[in-house]
Amino acid sequence: MENFPELATPRLRLRELTGGDVDSLFAIHSNAVAMQWFGADAMTERRQAAQLVETFANWRLAPNPGTRWGIQRHDTGQLIGTCGLFKWNRHWHSCTIGYELAEDAWGQGYMREALHKIIAWGFTEMQLNRIEAQINPENQASWRLVEKLGFRHEGTLQEAGYWNDKFHDLRHYALLKRIYYSYC
Repeated sequence: MENFPELATPRLRLRELTGGDVDSLFAIHSNAVAMQWFGADAMTERRQAAQLVETFANWRLAPNPGTRWGIQRHDTGQLIGTCGLFKWNRHWHSCTIGYELAEDAWGQGYMREALHKIIAWGFTEMQLNRIEAQINPENQASWRLVEKLGFRHEGTLQEAGYWNDKFHDLRHYALLKRIYYSYC
């Protein structure tokens, strides 16, 4: 397998997640407020975070592979979240984007900075033409973020997600390569 594609932005290092990230990931994923839109229940045990590191590492080996980066601040070295491209359909040149951020890092532009970098990487290195996102309609911060990056709302998938013991509608977004580069 090729080396993990480490990326950098002015404030962030996007790198492979390791066992050393388990405590930080658990802190993020056990926060019910931060996880209410993630698409999974909040974690209750540290071992779940260790399993998540392994799951993200295994994405790179899947038939429809994906890459999940840890988002680390340059100034503090703190892991503040993750972001990734997954469900890669090579024949259709498309994939899905996903991300989460620690609550104390919200509203500071970190995720926009990280997503901008991985989107450009996906269009060049993965030869993507289309990146999709599915976002809970109540998560205004997230859908506003992808809209600022050029994603277009294509409709709502009714009860397409299930977490916290209930079904959730998901707003479906897509970003085309030609649209993205017209924004840059």
